Amino acid sequence: MENQRSIRFGFTLIELLVIIAIIALLLSILMPSLRKVRAVAARVGCAHRLKQIYLAVDMYLSSNDNTYPCAHDPVSTDPPYWLWMGRGWRSFVEPYIGGPLDVNNPSVLFCPQDRFAKEKYESTSYSYSMAFYHSPEQIDDMNSPADTYSNPRPSIAQRSMDVSKPSGKILIGEWLSNHLPIDEDSGWWCWEGARNYLFADGRTSFLEAKEIRPARDGLPNANLTVRGIKGQDWPP
Repeated sequence: MENQRSIRFGFTLIELLVIIAIIALLLSILMPSLRKVRAVAARVGCAHRLKQIYLAVDMYLSSNDNTYPCAHDPVSTDPPYWLWMGRGWRSFVEPYIGGPLDVNNPSVLFCPQDRFAKEKYESTSYSYSMAFYHSPEQIDDMNSPADTYSNPRPSIAQRSMDVSKPSGKILIGEWLSNHLPIDEDSGWWCWEGARNYLFADGRTSFLEAKEIRPARDGLPNANLTVRGIKGQDWPP
């Protein structure tokens, strides 16, 4: 009896190694799925930010005779940036988001997956289509990405009721492919990657660049949509 009471139960070294091997195998199987879930969650979070931005734009429209944010480019020369850039249009939605908005307090204008916005774009991740502050005729007279940041045309405020296809015209979108990182990301000026977009009807979609219709410059550039707000960027 004394010997029986002294018996201790536990795992042998071999059993422990087998358990560790099984756990490692399970982790190797689950990790890709977990990373995918996190990536989807981040992408959905970005789309939710765009939804909040749409509400701010909608309130702006209600307060400004249904005209979209408009100002003459460039809106700043020191530092230099244009209205379509996140740094340029944030002041228009600031009162409806709960500002002040700046590099240290970007609110919903910053996507946490954006690797470059903090340093390069004052923590703003989303661009505003310049088709909403230029006439269709002006947009159709632009044929190069350089037309979006040089030789500015006089800005002409566009009204929400003049958007011919709200479900197909991009209003605001991620500039960079934050959720599908690519090398040498040129934003709306390249055919690679995928981005979250907010359409004029308030819908958000995660689309690959190749799903966007070619703009006046031959690129998936929502700034230079053929026929401006009378045209559409999607479907292809």
